[in-house]
Amino acid sequence: MTRHMLEAGKPATRLKSETLQVLLERGLVNQASDLEALDARLAEGPVTVYAGFDATAGSLHVGHLMPLMAMRWMQKLGHRPIAVLGGGTTQVGDPSFRNEARPLLNDLQISANVAGIRRCIDRLVDMSGEDGAIMVDNAEWLTEFRFLEFLRDYGSQFTVNRMVTFESVKSRLEAQSPLTVLEFCYMMLQAVDFLELSRRYNCEMQIGGSDQWGNIVNGIELGRKADGRKLHGLTVPLLTTAGGAKMGKTAAGAVWLHPEHLSPFGFWQFWRNTADADVGRFLRLFTELPINEVERLSLLQGNELNEAKKILSTQVTAIVHGAEEARTALEQGEALFSGDGDLTDPTHVLPRECLSEGLGLLELLVRIGFADTNGEARRLVEGGGVRLNRQVIEDVRRQISVGDLQAEDRLAVAVGKRRKALVGFS
Repeated sequence: MTRHMLEAGKPATRLKSETLQVLLERGLVNQASDLEALDARLAEGPVTVYAGFDATAGSLHVGHLMPLMAMRWMQKLGHRPIAVLGGGTTQVGDPSFRNEARPLLNDLQISANVAGIRRCIDRLVDMSGEDGAIMVDNAEWLTEFRFLEFLRDYGSQFTVNRMVTFESVKSRLEAQSPLTVLEFCYMMLQAVDFLELSRRYNCEMQIGGSDQWGNIVNGIELGRKADGRKLHGLTVPLLTTAGGAKMGKTAAGAVWLHPEHLSPFGFWQFWRNTADADVGRFLRLFTELPINEVERLSLLQGNELNEAKKILSTQVTAIVHGAEEARTALEQGEALFSGDGDLTDPTHVLPRECLSEGLGLLELLVRIGFADTNGEARRLVEGGGVRLNRQVIEDVRRQISVGDLQAEDRLAVAVGKRRKALVGFS
């Protein structure tokens, strides 16, 4: 299958469909299968499109905003999104571009995670009305298969020769890292998802991260072989900063979408601290401001650029948490950044057990997103910029204990004048 790579942020002049033009203009397109056919199909009228989210944690993170924003735009342009919760595929674990197998979760953990992910998606797509978005769990069909039945019906549609050519598998094999049969079968399960959705809901298109290209192609090919269907795929770019660092990918410093994992203010503050070089691109990706307004804000310099950062923070917080939470976060942020206020609600919540297990200051700074690595956290401490409960801490070996907690088991953390967090332990 031909892979069409598109340059994000620059509309293709020959496109017929408004949908592809908008997605490309917003920077939400990395690869597309059979670009001309996809463009022609989108120009014909509405399509049903899906994105899948495995239940590996109780919340989605900012990296998931990329496919969610793509589906949100498609819905605004008349298409119907399906959010697929991976209650079934999570039992196997996606090996894509990983050096080792994902930890296997039990049924209770997966169910709890699915519930949290539902809460994240509810606000991002509109599920009201007969033509509203749909949310389904792939456990609904994957857990119904009997092993021999699955092999007979679908095993013959895949060849090992083809499967090992995909980068997600090839990179693992070239690194000589173990790849279990369980993980190897993951791409078959995701392909069956696409086929099943096409049969149940006439779904014709899948959106996924750039690391999902091989899985998407397998689904397209299975639809053609099994039912003669013409299916389409599109990937969004990997979310990185201007410096090339991945965003939202590590459990230690993930920027969660669920308010129980990261408060709306903590979320707002993350975007408020966006690096200058990333402001324009993030406005394009994560807000629904008109492109001409995005371009105007992107040209601002100095103190005026801080106003653009506040607009970015408030806009994306409103999309993820609602307008009221965004307004409250803006007010609290205005007070904090002017030095006139303190936090009243936790911005981060960590398990209380981590205090007894040993929580170092450097690890804490990474976990709340104030540093990307222990090395960066060490430099912040050594530079005298880190405060716990308003006291400057210069000991890089400092351990956090129950005795550090203030009322309601909270710990105030600050780095410099503009980064503040109130960490709760429960």
